[in-house]
Amino acid sequence: MYLNTKLYARVHELAEQLMQSAQKEDDEAFEALYSELKAICTDNEALDTNHPVQWEALADFTPDYQEALELYKKALQLAVDGKERDIESSIYFSMASLHGELGEKEQALEYLAEAERSAKRSADKELISDIKDLKEFLMDD
Repeated sequence: MYLNTKLYARVHELAEQLMQSAQKEDDEAFEALYSELKAICTDNEALDTNHPVQWEALADFTPDYQEALELYKKALQLAVDGKERDIESSIYFSMASLHGELGEKEQALEYLAEAERSAKRSADKELISDIKDLKEFLMDD
């Protein structure tokens, strides 16, 4: 699985702009940027450039929780198929976080266990720390 540098840069740029728009509560800009990111995902879906990073980014900014979970599942399948372990861990973590927000502790802990398992092969210390923190939070709850 190959992620084109230009595509990655654009997805990353859109994610940053989406964060800024959300912080400013600029719904019009957010919707335009979200639509562009969604178009990138759908345009690349049947191509070699289809990559879990773009779907994970889209899920991160999808306001509907159920739709976001479906997008995470799509990203996860691509990550598993492409043996993208760091991305796989990140997606599992995002899914665990979302289930935690929904009050679905059991499901959150299941995804968190998968994130922890796949992160054992990761060099991403920040993600490993985030997984540990979320686990502690969910266990204390």
